[in-house]
Amino acid sequence: MIRSMTGFARRERAEAFGSLAWELRSVNHRYLEVSLRLHEEFRAAEGTFRQAIAHSLRRGKVEASLYFRPSVATSAGLELNEGLLEQLIERAVEVRTRLAGAADIDVVDLLRWPGVVREAERDNAAAAEAAQALLGEALAALDASRASEGERITDLLLGRCAAIESLADAVSARLPEVRERIRAKLNERLGQVAVEPNRERLEQELVIALQKMDVDEELDRLRSHVAEVRKVVASGEPAGRKLDFLMQEFNREANTLSSKSQDVETTRAAVEIKVLVEQMREQVQNVE
Repeated sequence: MIRSMTGFARRERAEAFGSLAWELRSVNHRYLEVSLRLHEEFRAAEGTFRQAIAHSLRRGKVEASLYFRPSVATSAGLELNEGLLEQLIERAVEVRTRLAGAADIDVVDLLRWPGVVREAERDNAAAAEAAQALLGEALAALDASRASEGERITDLLLGRCAAIESLADAVSARLPEVRERIRAKLNERLGQVAVEPNRERLEQELVIALQKMDVDEELDRLRSHVAEVRKVVASGEPAGRKLDFLMQEFNREANTLSSKSQDVETTRAAVEIKVLVEQMREQVQNVE
């Protein structure tokens, strides 16, 4: 079954260290393009996350966002940069001794100095591992979403293919009648001419005219393309590019059928086939 490139999934989980949530959105694209939005603590795992996404998806523009809210109990404490603080105090004392009447050292100002107070390092291994597992769940949900949309597209494609096949069969059934009508019309016009025609030459010209208007090959190719679409959608493999190529082939045969047509019903059938192909082409643009 084919898969759509459009889908959405969200998975969240509460752990001892805090809460995690992945949001995945995907839309159609010529190839796989991944945009990651991560909390700073998970930057080191970005490569692993990208590999997991690339392993799960083949095509599509994917926006993956990881939200993290650490629990209060495990929030990292604050640390003092002792070396920097000592240097600041020494410099402040030097300045105060040189300037008579200088204000006392403000402790808050010292703490505000960049780098004096910093957040204690936290062991992010458990959080990264949990985020990786949660990403797997989110990707499975996204795959299910894309598969569900793919089922809808599959039904549409197969329905349109059945309609094209039916139109091709109807045109085939009319061919003997169309050929006979062309022959009758030519004989009628010759009957209006006073000169006796060369019957052998007449038959040759008639055969040539019928060959130019013959659409058997186009109808056979249309049926062949229908069979190929059914084969592709049933394969379970990424099918977007193959289906896009088949839509071009469908259009080519429909255009040739229309240009060769000498019958109003055949022309109408060719136009209906073009409409059906265009409806399929719009959906195929979203197939992985």
